[in-house]
Amino acid sequence: MRTRLFIVGLLLTMSANSQILYHDASAFPLLGKATDATLTRYERLPDSLEHISRKPLWDLGRNSAGLALRFRSNSTCIAAKWEVRNNMSMNHMTPTGIKGLDLYCLQDGKWVFAGSGRPQGKTNEATMVKNMVPEEREYLLYLSLYDGVTSLAIGVDSLSMIEQPAVDLPVRKKPVVFYGTSILQGGCASRPGMAHTNILERWLNRECINLGFSGNALLDLEIAEVLASVDASMFILDFLPNATVEQMKERAEKFYSIVRAKHPDTPILFVEDPIFPHSRFDKKVAQEVKHKNETIAAIFQSLKKQGDKNIYFLSSKDIIGHDGEATVDGVHFTDLGFMRYAEILYPLIKKHIR
Repeated sequence: MRTRLFIVGLLLTMSANSQILYHDASAFPLLGKATDATLTRYERLPDSLEHISRKPLWDLGRNSAGLALRFRSNSTCIAAKWEVRNNMSMNHMTPTGIKGLDLYCLQDGKWVFAGSGRPQGKTNEATMVKNMVPEEREYLLYLSLYDGVTSLAIGVDSLSMIEQPAVDLPVRKKPVVFYGTSILQGGCASRPGMAHTNILERWLNRECINLGFSGNALLDLEIAEVLASVDASMFILDFLPNATVEQMKERAEKFYSIVRAKHPDTPILFVEDPIFPHSRFDKKVAQEVKHKNETIAAIFQSLKKQGDKNIYFLSSKDIIGHDGEATVDGVHFTDLGFMRYAEILYPLIKKHIR
């Protein structure tokens, strides 16, 4: 025992005197992309849509929501250098959630929070965890939710190695694909790992693809083609906070049909509009939510009557609880809201994915 403690102490002393060496993150696997045919590595939409999609939608596709880097290291510390495209800031979301990083470590088959990379601006450097015993560990690094990472390097101490992951977790075969709004993109998680798609990726140990577009989940049909291009285990359609009743009546069945045509047996889950806490006071919002939920329920029933046995419907009744404390502004979820939503979605997804 004393010998082991001496060796650990010696290694920690040596690492304390070592320097951090940075390695280009492009050498390591990147999870969360529907396609690799993007303009740059850390964005989400195919380059073919640059002059097809609406500009706000295209610009949001350049955010890095849901993207995560996998690597393995025996370093006593993990650091990062990264740059973001827009140096975004918002008055209802933390800088770490918008443009920071979030590090998780695999422990006994479960992903455990290890540290965050808190941003300083457009160009950033942070040590996310330090003073560790020098032993081999698997890492999962979540990228920014509301800005686009344009460059990324991972730092480890100079006496250590950084290599490809040795285990295939989260499993990349048959990912779960999500389509939705600002909430799905991660607004307003305190840090990237707390967006519900990222929570579910860890709980399911299955790659999740986040196609959330703040204010712009308007059932654009080219996005349905992006979803359909993925060999998914399940599709989650969560667009109601953005799409109007008229847009749903005009486009929802067509959007669904594009996905279903390429995936005749893959489960598709439709999600109701959340019962936003402020709707108990704002009667206009309450009516909008009611009309949207009635519309999507009618569309869902129509599809069921057409014989589709692999579509499912999630009521919003219990999505974020009933105490009114799960949002930052009456609409966008806090970490509490995202955790509650993930707890509702987890058993549904786990039941249907293969």
